[in-house]
Amino acid sequence: MTLTNLTPHDVVVLDATNREVVRLPPTGTVARCQATATLVETVDDVAYYVTTYGAVTGVPEPMDGVRYVVSMLVRSACPDRHDLCSPGELVRGLDGQPVGCRGLVLNG
Repeated sequence: MTLTNLTPHDVVVLDATNREVVRLPPTGTVARCQATATLVETVDDVAYYVTTYGAVTGVPEPMDGVRYVVSMLVRSACPDRHDLCSPGELVRGLDGQPVGCRGLVLNG
């Protein structure tokens, strides 16, 4: 199985003991989901928005033996694409900064 990273940053996959299993550098192609925020009200100077999501861009057609790593938002917007996966549970280091993710999540 080939993993292709369509996010703008390295994806570091860790196992259950926090050992690095794979590090996927970005490919330069970023999968995105169009988003539109609409102001619905302002209360005590705080603006409240509703976001609607639209078209997904940057995701190639499925290819045998390839899984594309995308954001959870992109994966969720394409529920019929079983070749898309997104980072699993975020793992943080002692300083609170992300160090990787626990596996990858597929569409069901």
